[in-house]
Amino acid sequence: MASVFLYHVVGDLTVGKPEMVEFYETETVESAIRAIGESTECGIPVWRKRSTPSLPGFVENSEMRQQRFVGILNSLDIVAFLAKSECLQEEKAMKIPVSEVVSPDNTLLKQVDPGTRLIDALEMMKQGVRRLLVPKSVVWRGMSKRFSILYNGKWLKNSENSSSSSGLASDSTNRPTTSMTSSRDKFCCLSREDVIRFLIGVLGALAPLPLTSISTLGIINLNYNFIEASLPAIEATRRPQCDPSAIAVLEQTENEQQFKIIGEISASKLWKCDYLAAAWALANLYAGQFVMGVEDNMSSRSFSDFLQTSFPGGEQNGKATKAKKFSSRSIGFNPTSPTRLSIGRSMYRGRSAPLTCKTSSSLAAVMAQMLSHRATHVWVTEADSDDVLVGVVGYGEILTAVTKQPSAFVPSNRSYEGFGNDTQS
Repeated sequence: MASVFLYHVVGDLTVGKPEMVEFYETETVESAIRAIGESTECGIPVWRKRSTPSLPGFVENSEMRQQRFVGILNSLDIVAFLAKSECLQEEKAMKIPVSEVVSPDNTLLKQVDPGTRLIDALEMMKQGVRRLLVPKSVVWRGMSKRFSILYNGKWLKNSENSSSSSGLASDSTNRPTTSMTSSRDKFCCLSREDVIRFLIGVLGALAPLPLTSISTLGIINLNYNFIEASLPAIEATRRPQCDPSAIAVLEQTENEQQFKIIGEISASKLWKCDYLAAAWALANLYAGQFVMGVEDNMSSRSFSDFLQTSFPGGEQNGKATKAKKFSSRSIGFNPTSPTRLSIGRSMYRGRSAPLTCKTSSSLAAVMAQMLSHRATHVWVTEADSDDVLVGVVGYGEILTAVTKQPSAFVPSNRSYEGFGNDTQS
């Protein structure tokens, strides 16, 4: 484990972070769509309003605040909700409170002090925490420069010791002594994306990990959600929730012994999409059509128009309907060619194409891919193939790799051949 995690604290990563504005469960789905577009990791924390009136001098403690946290709402949750048959009415669905959409799980966020060691924060995230709530500080000295809190192997002490007045419980033998003035009821939210961005800045301190292949590190996650391209896309929403929030869309290779990835249905792909068009497509198309796209001539994006069709072969109001054609461009994708799906899938490798790497890719390359695409994960394919799927690497796998002891690495000659078959079976 690199010493950089011991010498840095959470406060180092919060410099310049904006103040968090709570998004309440009483807000509408329409408001959530706008908020998600400006969020990190394609999701927003959802809160309950304070039950106690804001009395003069009243300070909400961390336990009370933790109880008010409901869960994290992402773009896939909203699209899946809008795709439900009872929600396919634009005006009604968009005005529904997010309390009916978000999956309650208050373990996804944890409040920590700015003086918490970075290694401790990483351990929390490895255990499932996706957001860290950090008090905003009016004054923050001694923590913003790399290695500035260490001198001759001892924690530096500030001339002003205000740790007791700020309420931080710290041990001077293993924690930095901080000088700060907390701003009451003001917090910033630290995501796993922020941590990966920090790691990119200290790659030299992590050597030789950054140049080590992900297969050597043994961090390829073989337990991923998937759906076959021939199944209705709505089936993807019935898969168990997992991290990352993504479902691979697969089709069999010519020898029918392996599966290749042709796309994905995920929160990161739907992050800034046309939610109404995506919901209609999820409810009416097959998974392969959803991710690859077919031509359409639709001039309207309203559900009143979308609802004139049902799933192929279906009826509405007792009358047979003709299915409209859908394009991946309708949900924000940008195919490189207007060629129809049946002509050649290789022509549709624009934004709708999944983000992939190979088993031989280095850890640094995967991290750079995730940050440059603002993605929560990268699909892993075989070293000698561009689309035969092996597994997935997400934030959790990267945090595991950078905090793992070198002796825990798997041998470099470990083979991943056949893992795709084993996983599918």
